[in-house]
Amino acid sequence: MPVQTNKKIAIIGAGISGLASAVRLAKAGFEVDVFEKAGNVGGKMNEIHHKGYRFDTGPSLFTLPELLTELYDLCETPANKRLKVLKPEISCRYFYPDTTVINAWQEPEKFAHEVEAKTGEPAIHVLRFLKHSQKLYELTAPLFIFQPLVSLKTLCSRNALKVLMHLHLLSPLQQMAGKNRKWFRSPKVQQLFNRFATYNGSNPYKAPATLNIIPHLEHNLGAYFASGGMYRVAQSLYQLAKDQGARFTFNTAVERIQLTNNGASALIVNGQSTHYDAVVSDVDVFTLYKHLLPRVKMPARYKKRELSSSALIFYWGINRPFPQLDLHNILFAKAYREEFTAIFENKTIHPDPTVYIYISAKENALDAPANCENWFVMINAPHNAGQNWPALREKARKHVVNKINQSLNVSIEDHIVFEEYLDPVRIEAKTNSYRGALYGPGSNSKMAAFLRHPNTTHRIKNLYFTGGSVHPGGGVPLCMASAKIVAHQLTKTLRKS
Repeated sequence: MPVQTNKKIAIIGAGISGLASAVRLAKAGFEVDVFEKAGNVGGKMNEIHHKGYRFDTGPSLFTLPELLTELYDLCETPANKRLKVLKPEISCRYFYPDTTVINAWQEPEKFAHEVEAKTGEPAIHVLRFLKHSQKLYELTAPLFIFQPLVSLKTLCSRNALKVLMHLHLLSPLQQMAGKNRKWFRSPKVQQLFNRFATYNGSNPYKAPATLNIIPHLEHNLGAYFASGGMYRVAQSLYQLAKDQGARFTFNTAVERIQLTNNGASALIVNGQSTHYDAVVSDVDVFTLYKHLLPRVKMPARYKKRELSSSALIFYWGINRPFPQLDLHNILFAKAYREEFTAIFENKTIHPDPTVYIYISAKENALDAPANCENWFVMINAPHNAGQNWPALREKARKHVVNKINQSLNVSIEDHIVFEEYLDPVRIEAKTNSYRGALYGPGSNSKMAAFLRHPNTTHRIKNLYFTGGSVHPGGGVPLCMASAKIVAHQLTKTLRKS
């Protein structure tokens, strides 16, 4: 059992960061109240059920599962109550316009030889790149992922010195796509590794080559599948937090964070003020300042940042199996650079989009009726800037259908028996993500890693920021890392007081 304290903590939002924060803080002995405006936990990680079909609505890939294991270990969770995590043989199947298909085997050497066989790119080039990606991760993760970046202690640490000594390896002044042209001869292989910029909503033709750390997570450490689907991760964290004593209030929007002497002192909920010793926000940071801290201006250096991309997602119940598809599939665009120009510069969707298809029923048969499949079909999209989304969505749907038909030699509309969708407008409405941007600010600038909103600010005491829109960034593992940083900082501060 946790050691009880007399300190009360409020957490706003029950997304992955809010849940992981609740686990850690409740385990540390604090009295934890979590307020969530929706009727369930998960935030962007959610699910849809319809007549035997189940869909994960948000994150579909699970990397760094050891961060979840760490929480189980912290709480001494017995093995039979831990979520099972599987490692499929293939992390992704890539389809190119010229009918080339590449299986990204989870064994790096097997993957490298697959690439060589399909593209002519020497396997040694792929293996050298993956070694480079590993080195980048090992250099940067201790500083940029698992520590509060703005901390003087962090910036003066041995890890910081190590990064400075190897800054040339990070290539922060080079664009990711440009750097990958030097690594690989084959445009197909360049495209395959350029796509990892989209994992934090960025443009590989503008984002720094430092983002080449991302392939390490998938190709070296491994891409995993949560047994029962990704939403089980959120449900497991929810149960773990409750087991530690955290209390949850759903269908309740926090109206305002009350400040006293430049410090967060209370929450206004249903018109009532309740005192808390500290507040943790798992709300998109742009939304937080605008609605919950209306008298505090968001610093211009964060407010003026370019936003990340968003997504247009179709959830399709399909009435037949497609054995040529795997758990994760990418149907690549022919004009990849033009696709990102459309998204980030023209704020629209290119007529030949790259299509991602996630079919959890490939690993969890219960997610679809017998001989059927549940398709999560996603394309990258611009954030909401006032576009005519009904018209844009309908046009994009036609392009997606055409792409699938051409790639799979099928008339896919003949097999869709259920459809739901999520676009930037709905993403903003459902998750409070500012303008529907999935990852808050993007990483299309050389100093992007240093310009994310920190987890604390000297301007407001006892207020902590977590989640995908702040340091260290978006995605399930980074959100869990964010919660770890915040829990450590908060515990250290309140234990001193």
